[in-house]
Amino acid sequence: MFFLASKILWFLVQPIVIILLIGTSGVLALLMKMPRLGLGLVGTSFLVMAIVSLTPLGLLMLGVLENRFPKPQLPEDVTGIVVLGGSFDTRIGRTRGELELNDAADRITTTLALARQFPNARVIFSGGAASILEEDITESSMAQKLFDALGLPAERLELEDRSRNTVENAVFTREIAQPKPGETWLLVTSAAHMPRSVGCFRVAGFDVLPYPTDYQTPSGDALLRPSATTIRNVEKVHFAIREYLGLAVYRLTGKTDALFPAPSA
Repeated sequence: MFFLASKILWFLVQPIVIILLIGTSGVLALLMKMPRLGLGLVGTSFLVMAIVSLTPLGLLMLGVLENRFPKPQLPEDVTGIVVLGGSFDTRIGRTRGELELNDAADRITTTLALARQFPNARVIFSGGAASILEEDITESSMAQKLFDALGLPAERLELEDRSRNTVENAVFTREIAQPKPGETWLLVTSAAHMPRSVGCFRVAGFDVLPYPTDYQTPSGDALLRPSATTIRNVEKVHFAIREYLGLAVYRLTGKTDALFPAPSA
């Protein structure tokens, strides 16, 4: 129930959907002979679109999330590496039979680099099928083929293929890993997704060392310069809102240990 409700809620609060709803409401108000309300709503939709597409709003929102967990200094010994799904396009994989990566592909490349740096570490990929409208393939099935093609020995890779969201990533992965006190487990996921992920793993009782990757924002003064490709600015707002909403909902439902999880002292 939580999974379905979260998918529906996220669809309704996406920036583009909100802008379309405001604009459509304005047009309907004009047709119903309410010019002041109609023009106000239409004007608001254009203003919101200008803000999200032409300003650094998305960069600033996403930068706060990405900077929450700095990349750690790695220990000499690592027990295992957990990488969360979200880096494969399963619709293309299902319909074309291709191993297609999306913008979060750094999760895979970072994991491979870590696996080579720590040759004795276990590698667990966590990702099932998250589609609600059609039968889909699991990300784990694609990950298995890609890791094999890129040279990771099959005996090192362990697959968790039941999870549909971050809280299930944490719960089901812990069942496979069976972590013991004193072990070091790295958690690899997108930097903006790391706060929510760490919160879920803490509630699941799985102590991990966050290793963020897949940064979408620059640092320093460059954070104030939006992209000349306006759709990228919209995407930044899109992904930031999804994470902030996820943090709020997960905290309200007890799935994370804090509203905005932070690094351990």
